[in-house]
Order: sequence, then structure tokens, then C-alpha cells
Amino acid sequence: MRFFYPVPVVQIIMAFVIGFILVFITIPVIIRISRLKNLNDEPNDRKVNKQVVPNLGGVAIFIGISLATLLSLHQYQFIEFRYIQAAMIILFFTGIKDDILVISPSKKFMAQILCALLLILMADIRFTHLHYIFGVSQINDLLSLLISLVAIVAIINAVNLIDGIDGLAGATGIFAAVILGFKFMLTGNSHYGVLASAIAGSLFAFLWFNLFGKENKIFLGDTGSLIVGMLIAVMVIQYNQFALAVTPQEIAFSPIFSLAILATPLADMIRVFTLRILQGRSPFSPDMNHIHHRLLKLGYSHLTSTLIIVATNGLIIVLAFAFRFLNKHLLMGLLILVIFFLLQLPDIILKRRLRRQEVH
Repeated sequence: MRFFYPVPVVQIIMAFVIGFILVFITIPVIIRISRLKNLNDEPNDRKVNKQVVPNLGGVAIFIGISLATLLSLHQYQFIEFRYIQAAMIILFFTGIKDDILVISPSKKFMAQILCALLLILMADIRFTHLHYIFGVSQINDLLSLLISLVAIVAIINAVNLIDGIDGLAGATGIFAAVILGFKFMLTGNSHYGVLASAIAGSLFAFLWFNLFGKENKIFLGDTGSLIVGMLIAVMVIQYNQFALAVTPQEIAFSPIFSLAILATPLADMIRVFTLRILQGRSPFSPDMNHIHHRLLKLGYSHLTSTLIIVATNGLIIVLAFAFRFLNKHLLMGLLILVIFFLLQLPDIILKRRLRRQEVH
């Protein structure tokens, strides 16, 4: 892949550093306020945390990403960011209300749809091409709206749903931001590279407190997971759109690569939604059937479970690259089979363990 113009390394580093510093100095303040006002995540029978922990980490993420991006853009025009920022603000207040007071899934869902429509209709962040999947190239405005709406809402929910153990949603966000940020820089879309770097820097600082904080431990909360999910959706759509101006190989590979990046969160969401519907429950009803819950039942710690899931996602990306010479439809089908097999492995191991216990 060729460079369109020199990568603005200074701006990329600046966005990362500013995001990291802002989150790092903001989180202790948020923790102190949360404790004074009793704004904490309380343990219950469907949560894996067993201690009272502040859950407003998303406030710091919002501040870090917003300011780091704005301060690092310099001469680069980023007209869409005003609408991305507006969507972040909507999800910020939706998440804050859910983290403090709890709101119904339907209201949260409506906020996600509102943000998706804002991004699609105002910022023109949408799929306009299906990259010759099933022979389809350009799509009309209505189909573009529907596909983009479903994609944005699905990715937001996927990230929101995996935020059940320490580090997982944050690590997923870093994973997507680093890989897609690198792609943006290679294709000359430096403004999105700056945004991706701001996301990565902010989430790295958050993970320090989330994974290793003792007195200063904090959770991402819905505020953070909704914002991170929306930003990942924006980056995925724009990566696919920018790929149309690169090479035929990149055009064909970009949807497969996007699927590989989001493999575990999307597959886990589809899996739990299917299980809930088959059980006659709402797909948004909470339970303990996520992949991270299965890994915890196998005896793994939060950190180990997160590393296993992220490593699995990395393996899927490696497989996508290794077999990119295959027919794209065959490769996509193979990846989907591999993804669901890997996600089913913890269940298979758990069932075998239970059978052994019954025998003995």
C-alpha cells in the first residue's frame, strides 16, 4: 500500500499523549467525587465484581478523546468531527443517566439510533459500496441508510455488551484504534489517524486504573462503552469508504478485515441475543452467558480472560491476512465458522468438565 503524503507523526503522538495525560489526571478526581456522592457500581447476583467500584470512567474517556483530537488536528480539516462530537455528547448523557440512575434498554436503544442517524445524515458517515460482496458494488441511498444504521447500532451494542470484566471493552477499543489508525495513516486520512490515536491514548490511561488500580480502581460504565462503540463504528465505516480510493485488493479485503477486527464482540452479541430469543426473553435482558462469563467459570482471572479474548481476535486477524488469497466469499465463510467455533470452545470445555465431575 502506498503513502499518499507523509504521515504527520507529531500530530499522532500528540493526540496519544494528550489523551493519555488528560485521562490519567482526570480519573482520580472522578473517583474522589464518585465516592463522596456514592456514585458507584454496586455488586449484585449478575455482576462479576464483588466490591463497590466507581463506574464513571467514561467521563474521563469523553474528555480525553474530545480534547486530544481537537488539540492535535492543527491544519487538518475534520468537518465530520462536529457531528461525531455531537453523537458523543448524546451518548455521554445517556450513559451517565444509565450509570447513575439506570434507564430502560429501549431508551438506550433510541439514543443509539438517534446518534446513528446523526452520523449518517449529517456527517455522511455511511456505507455507499458493498465491495462486490455477492457481486454488489454501489448501493442506493435507502439501502446505504439501512445498512449503515444497522452496522452502527450493532457495533455500539457489541462493545457495550462485552464490558463485563476488567479491561475487555478498553482493550477492544485500543485494538481497533491502533489497527485502523495505522490503516488511516497509510491511506493519507491523517485526521482519522489523529482520532484513532486519541482513542488509544485515552484508553491506555484508563486501563491502568481499571486493571491495576487498587485504591483508584474504576469501571468504564455505559458512558464509556457506548462512546467507544460508536467511535469504533465510525472508524470501521470510514476505513471501508477510504479503501475504495486505494487498490482493488484493498477494496475486496476491507469488509473481511473489518469483520476480523470486530470478530469476538459481534459474534458474542449474536450468540447471546440468539440464546435469549430462543429462551423466550428479550435480546436486551441481562444474563451470564457471555464468553467472558464462561472463561471466568473455567477459573481464569479477569485479566487472563481479557487477554484470551483479545488474543483470539488477533488470531482471527492473522488468519484473515494469511488466507487473503482465497475467494473473498469463501474466506468470509471460513472466518465466520472459525469465530463461532472459538467462541464455543469455553462451553465445550465446561460441559466436558461437568461430565467428568458427574462420573466421579
